[in-house]
Amino acid sequence: KYIHSANVMHRDLKPNNLLVNANCDLKICDLGLARLSAELDQSFMTVYVVTRWYRAPELLLGKKDYDKTIDIWSVGCILSELLGRKPLFPGKDYVDMLKKIVDKIGNPALEDQDHISEKAKNFLAGFAKTPHVGWKNVYPNASAPALDLLDKLLQFNPKKRLTPEEALAHPYMAELHDPDDEPECEGEFDFDYEQRQNLSDANIRDLTFQEIKQYHNPASKFKKR
Repeated sequence: KYIHSANVMHRDLKPNNLLVNANCDLKICDLGLARLSAELDQSFMTVYVVTRWYRAPELLLGKKDYDKTIDIWSVGCILSELLGRKPLFPGKDYVDMLKKIVDKIGNPALEDQDHISEKAKNFLAGFAKTPHVGWKNVYPNASAPALDLLDKLLQFNPKKRLTPEEALAHPYMAELHDPDDEPECEGEFDFDYEQRQNLSDANIRDLTFQEIKQYHNPASKFKKR
């Protein structure tokens, strides 16, 4: 929720990037692939993001103008791994990934394919007709709320996936959800420094110092030597 409120996509959510201490405090790490949700420089908006097993179907189908909902799909994959103790879509390549996704969630309805290209639609049309597997058949020991949340995260249509706020308010999260302890970022993050080119060592040092000052305002009390 906090990352998305800063208009940032993580783009590589997976179990290895979730850090939990002895108190079960969770931290999300490795934002090396993170970008603004409305990135102006499309050179940054590659489809080769997110570790394959946690990659949303629109990325596998070559969609470049994606948004923060790719992170929600990854969260669904992580939840499924918590429920089943193994990855849900361990595909060997993008075709195998898509087959494994369709094997579980079924063929997407035509109205849920409006966000992908005609080429991608034709590719999906070649898949065998497959119904939704039914999450209870995959995770027989999981609770109904857990399976309902999973289903609402792993939607082929990005617009149908829950937002972070909706996911936190879901009944499955009732014991943990606390609106007063789920802050939002005060403003949108600025990745402008990453788009500057031909920077000198002095420029980089100055940009680094300016970035540090945003997180440590009392820097002025340090005496210059």
